[in-house]
Order: sequence, then C-alpha cells, then structure tokens
Amino acid sequence: MAWFSLCLLNLLWAMAVTSTQTQSSCSVPPAQQPLVDGIQVSMENSVTSSAFPNPSILIAMNLVGAYNLEAQKLLTYKLMASDTADLTIGQLALYILALTSSCRDPGNQVSILQRQMENWAPSRPNAEALSFYGPSLAILALCQKNPETTLPIATRFAKTVLANSSPFNVDTGAMVTLALTCMYNKIPVGSEEGYRTLFGQVLKDTVENISLRIKDNGIIGDIYSTGLAMQALSVSPKQPNKEWNCQKTMDAVLNEIKQGKFQNPMSIAQILPSLEGKTYLDVPHLSCIPDHEVQPTLPSYPSPVPTAASNITVIYTINNQLRGVELLFNVTTEVSVRGGSVLLVVLEEAKRKNPMFKFETTMTSWGLMVSSINDIAENVNHKTYWQFLSGVTPLIEGGRIEEMWAFPPSKATYFFSLFN
Repeated sequence: MAWFSLCLLNLLWAMAVTSTQTQSSCSVPPAQQPLVDGIQVSMENSVTSSAFPNPSILIAMNLVGAYNLEAQKLLTYKLMASDTADLTIGQLALYILALTSSCRDPGNQVSILQRQMENWAPSRPNAEALSFYGPSLAILALCQKNPETTLPIATRFAKTVLANSSPFNVDTGAMVTLALTCMYNKIPVGSEEGYRTLFGQVLKDTVENISLRIKDNGIIGDIYSTGLAMQALSVSPKQPNKEWNCQKTMDAVLNEIKQGKFQNPMSIAQILPSLEGKTYLDVPHLSCIPDHEVQPTLPSYPSPVPTAASNITVIYTINNQLRGVELLFNVTTEVSVRGGSVLLVVLEEAKRKNPMFKFETTMTSWGLMVSSINDIAENVNHKTYWQFLSGVTPLIEGGRIEEMWAFPPSKATYFFSLFN
C-alpha cells in the first residue's frame, strides 16, 4: 500500500510539473528556424579565450543545446576557474545556475549564497523593483539545490515583495515568478498550507502585472524583457485574468530578430530559451555529455590588443545639474587603466583614487547597472537616470555596464551625467 501511495504521489507530481510547463505553449514555425539558429551561432561565436565568461550565455547554450561544443566547454572551464569572492548575490546565483546547467558541482558556493540570503534585506522599505532581481535569482538557484532549507528564506522574500510598492519592473517580475514557481512546486509534503497561499498570492499579483505590460503586438514590456516574461508566463501555476497569446508574442520576437534587434550576445541569451520552449526551471533536469575533463581550446584570431604594459588615460566628468536636486556637482578626474579594461574597472579605479567618488550597482538581467553615483540615485518616478557618454555620444543604455564592452587602447574622454 505504501508503495502504491508513493507511485501515485510521483504520478501526480509529474502531472503537476507537466501542466505548468506546457501551458500557453508556442513554437517557432519551421520556416523561421534559421533566424533562431543564426542568433544562436552569433552568441556562441562571442565565446573566446579572451572574452569575459558570461554565465547567462552558458545557461542559454545548455538549455537549447549548443552547436559549438568547444565553446561550451571553454565557457564552462572559464567559469569554474573564476574568482567568486567579490560577486554580488545575483552574480553568484547565475554562477551556480550556469555550473548546474553544465552538470558541474558549484561546491560551497551554494552554502555561501544561502548565508548571504539569510542576511539579505532591501536597502529601504520601498526599494526600487530592480533591487529584487538578484535575490530572485538567488531564491531560484537555492530552490533547485535544496528547497526545504530555502523555504524560510523564500517566505521572508515573498512577504517583502508583497509589502513593496515601488513601480513594477518586467524583468524583476519575471525572475520573481520563476523563483517562486520553483518554490511553489517544491513545497515539502506536510508543510503548512500558508506557504502555498503566500507564494500563490505573490505569483498571482506578479503575473497580472506582467500581463498589463503586454503590448498589442505581443511584446511584453520591451523587446529585451520579453524573453524572461515568456518564461515566467509559460510556467507560473497562477495565470493572469486575460489569456496570454504566446504565439503572437513569439511571432513579434521573430520579426524583431529579422530586423536585427538581437546583436548583443547577452540579449540573445535572454531570448533564446523561450524560443526553444525552455526556461530556467529546466536547469536541474539537463543531461550532459561527458567530456573526459579535457580542457578545450579555441583558435585565437589576431586583434589589436595592447601589450601588458600599455595603459590608457581616461578623463571622466561626473555631472549633476538637475534642478530640484540638492547635491549639484561637475567634477573632472583622470584615471589610468589597462587598455581594453571594461567600464567597471574604470569606475573601481576612480573610486580608489578619489574617495569623493562613490557609486552603487544593481544586478539586472543584463548584468550590473549603475544605479547611483555620489549618493544620487536614478529615480523611476522622476524618469531620471545616469547615462555614460563619449563626448556627446551615449555609450550604453542607461547605466548598464556591458561586460563585453571595453575601452579602446588610446586616450579617451568620457562623461557620466544625470539626465531626465
């Protein structure tokens, strides 16, 4: 009888999981598949020996099945060799998810992430929605490793989300949905029904908010937030009041791909799983081909990379002249960094050289975003944000630090300005 009950529970569990993963399904029409294959190849070609190891790209490659197995192995090994000491909660969670998707053991990083989340709290009562993105990733990573020990952490997180009244953000809402869907599906048998009620309420509110951002053409939020939103709506056990037309969204995304909107490897990594019917909830269920621990190598192509001793001087100006803001400043400073350094290195060097220069970052679906400089933060309600310019040319959207972007090996002048 006990054996029969166990089998019945397993059957019901399988049916429940299947029902959440197949709802609102859609697919790429065969005639459009070359578009998807093309952006995947482009993303995989970004993996080189000198490129920054991006865990989101590895997750996407493993979810959809990599074409370039050498690139897949190289990225896995580079992540395994990465120093995780200074990673944010969200970055560490992505690192764990990426290694898990490659059937690699992240070791003690899971327990480190758990301790960080046990001590996590929003910076203020109504923190910006983006500040919940990294913790959502952490809940998702921990849920896939040990849902029982994650339950109290996820409960406190869900209550905090419910109490927050900041303007809604689609990327964050999608990641909250994925994280709490994982917890909802893995509530231990015999646990209080209150857990299911709490997670269900947050999920219902969140997917409803996501559905309100669905445009007439099917895009959810903007084109670059659509991929995560598709994942969230396709697996959530709570659906919005208005039925979501998945195929309409899929067709809209394919049309954007045709117009060349997905060139950046990170943007491709965000959309690719949804195009192939996969989500981050599939990460622990992936199977991997043994590689016999042979470290791969990829051919390196000649490029104008500066020598080890070659530094560049970056002249930057921090400018805040907005009326209505108490702290006004316009300060110019020079820093010296290695040619080819990413933007984050320049900011860290500026902070080290000048104690008066401070900045804060927030983890987003695109990586770190500069959210505050010298205690002046972007403000969604006032539509103000920090922008990075070379002369008068914007370098990146908002304050995003694109890891693939590097300073050229020459003297350069850049401005960090607060805009509205």
